[in-house]
Amino acid sequence: MGRGRAKAKQTKVARDLKYRTHETDFGALARELHGEPDQSDQVDEVDEWSDYADRRD
Repeated sequence: MGRGRAKAKQTKVARDLKYRTHETDFGALARELHGEPDQSDQVDEVDEWSDYADRRD
């Protein structure tokens, strides 16, 4: 007992995923899958603590 509410919610979520219309950006998906970097996500990362790192050669 007690599984009715959980099963009903799973069914609701499954139906929502099945029948909802999606606005998919297939170009962005292809770039992500092929490993091409997205230009909007690139940020010059500067490690502000690199000057304090131990330099052992």
